Amino acid sequence: MNKNQEISDHLPQPSPREQDQLYQLQSNHSEFSPEHLREPCRSGILGAVNAAFAKYNRRAKTSHSPRSGSHSINYNTQQLAKSTLSSPPPQQSHMHRSQKRGFSVGWQFWAVLVLLTSGGLGFVATALLLKLPSVPNCPKIFWPTASASMRLYCSQVAASKQTSEDLLEAIALVDTLPNNHPLRPEINRNIEEWSLDILNIGEQSFHAGKLEEAIKIARAIPEGVSAYNLVEERIGRWQTIWSKAEKLYSQAEYQLRQSNWNQAFREAVALTYVENKYWSSFKYDQLSDNIQIAQKESEKLDKAFNLSRSGGLENLLAAIAQAEQIPPKSYAYKEARDLIGKCGDKLIKIARQRLEERNSAGVLEIANKLPASLNRPQMRQDLMDLGLALSASESGTVWDLEEAIASVQKLDSNRPLYEPGQKLIDRWQREIQDIATLERARTFANTGLTTDLKTAIAEARQVPRNNPRYQEARTEIERWTYQVQTIEDRPYLERAIQLASYGGAPSLREAVREASRVGSGRALYQDAQSRIGQWSQSIQRIEDQPYLDRANQLASSGSIPALRAAVQEASRIAPGRLLHQEAQARIKQWVNRIERTEDQPYLNQARALAYRGDLSTAIGTAARISSGRALYPEAQRNIKLWQTELEGKRIVQEAYRVSSVGTPEALKQAILVARQVPTSAKARSEVVIMVNRWSNQILAMAQERASFDLTSAIAIAKMVPSGTKSYQQAQRQIQAWQDILKPPPVILEPQPRKNDQLLEVEL
Repeated sequence: MNKNQEISDHLPQPSPREQDQLYQLQSNHSEFSPEHLREPCRSGILGAVNAAFAKYNRRAKTSHSPRSGSHSINYNTQQLAKSTLSSPPPQQSHMHRSQKRGFSVGWQFWAVLVLLTSGGLGFVATALLLKLPSVPNCPKIFWPTASASMRLYCSQVAASKQTSEDLLEAIALVDTLPNNHPLRPEINRNIEEWSLDILNIGEQSFHAGKLEEAIKIARAIPEGVSAYNLVEERIGRWQTIWSKAEKLYSQAEYQLRQSNWNQAFREAVALTYVENKYWSSFKYDQLSDNIQIAQKESEKLDKAFNLSRSGGLENLLAAIAQAEQIPPKSYAYKEARDLIGKCGDKLIKIARQRLEERNSAGVLEIANKLPASLNRPQMRQDLMDLGLALSASESGTVWDLEEAIASVQKLDSNRPLYEPGQKLIDRWQREIQDIATLERARTFANTGLTTDLKTAIAEARQVPRNNPRYQEARTEIERWTYQVQTIEDRPYLERAIQLASYGGAPSLREAVREASRVGSGRALYQDAQSRIGQWSQSIQRIEDQPYLDRANQLASSGSIPALRAAVQEASRIAPGRLLHQEAQARIKQWVNRIERTEDQPYLNQARALAYRGDLSTAIGTAARISSGRALYPEAQRNIKLWQTELEGKRIVQEAYRVSSVGTPEALKQAILVARQVPTSAKARSEVVIMVNRWSNQILAMAQERASFDLTSAIAIAKMVPSGTKSYQQAQRQIQAWQDILKPPPVILEPQPRKNDQLLEVEL
């Protein structure tokens, strides 16, 4: 139970009448309720006090029990209201209880009041300290009544914007003050500074490419300031630089019109040395872009020239398309037009060649792809007509050939392709004659008889070599000749096949002799030779298989004499025979087994000697296996390994011998010797330990020597080789000793020059 509850329990309970009076008093003075005490004067001290008092009442409400809480709260509220409104004092017993309750509330109230009062005063003091003074509003100041300090302040504000108009306005604001004004020195200093700023702004406009604006800004500087004397000089320099830049730009443009790219670029580079950012950067970039555009157009033209020189339909069309991209205003336009004309001539040449080759599709392709920029409509039409006529003649019928001739005969003698058309007409007329000759020959050949086939061949041979159907006649002659030869040679081949079917070497030999009667170049010659090869292989297998079987039987025992006998037996199969490769493979296996059986004891003995450490004897034993033997590669690998081990041991012993002297030089030499041990040797691990130990000894000697001779210590420490554990420590020690030995800087007095000494002598 809290303190308020104890006080409430000791107070006498009010009667119902007293409760009604207290309720009436509360309703009449409801402004003192906690809800109303929080509203007014929130930021003032009284408001804070009321809020604290209301908080206390709320705590009293929550702390009382349900039975006595309402009476205690009403009673407390009645006493508070009476004390606040200066109502008549209650009876003595009530006063005594009120004084007791007030004493319980007072220390909390005053504590809160003191805290709030001190916090409020601190907040007000801090706000007053941090509050900035109001800044004058210069645009709304009435200048005739403004003070000099106000004018100076506003002029400085205007000048801080760093524009020519604001700087001139700043000068005008303060320049009206009399010369004897106390602020005049400060004003004059500001005016001088602002005048130089105006001149610098003009310089910026000059570098931005605005010469007239820069001149206008510079001439706006008022007279009477020191910067005014620089105006005309500055303007003159600007105009000189500008004239020089314009001259360089004009020269570069002239060289550009002449297609002198290198000279134009030199003139453009000269702009970068002009003392003006507009010309040295913007105009230079602009001129460089123009040069690059011209160069790109030139590159396009060069690419077109390269395509034109490459030849071929697609390359020529691509060259024309590339040249057509050059605009009429370009410097390379005339060259582009000339190139288009030359490419057109090459296209026509290809078209004429295709006409001679009777390539109708190729002629029509050129006719359709011929660019309109060539301006050759008659050539396009003639190519189209001749291409269609060629396409019609490809069927090879007399009717289509006559139609093609009639179509080409329509070309007048003044047409571009009149002569090629006449050649085609002559060819097609001869082709019609050849068709009749070949038709008679085919009539004879259709019977299939040998005599008729030979008559057809003779008839077809009447077609001349230079006639259009000559190749067709040759094809028919070859086909009919093949039929004649097949009819004549088929009996020989069929008899040979019948003989070979009996099997056995004699029958196969007879079949080979019979098939050999088919002569070279005849129709069945390849078939006969293929069968002869098969029968010959069968003969060889029948003859040589017994040798191979006996050799396999001998080798099956596995003894060296038996293997040697098997090798001798299989060697009877001669080279070029069917089973020769198989026999040689078997012979190689048997020889390998013989050699391994003979040489394996030597290799085993050598390995045993090496295991015991007798490497020299092991090497001599393994060397007994001669070159070319089966185990020779394996023996050589072991010999090389043992030789490496021997060499490693020898080098290690030599390194120990050198290091026994004990001097730094000897230890360094020993390390160099030890590092010669091959990496594959077992002694390599010992070498690493040796090298690190000797390096530590060298470093220890250097450190010992450093106690009385740093120079010698540095020399010894430098002997520590890289790659050792002591190397980095040695390098740091060397650096430290060198820093100790480094002499202090010497300040040299300036010496008189030789000319001055001579002058003194002459005087």
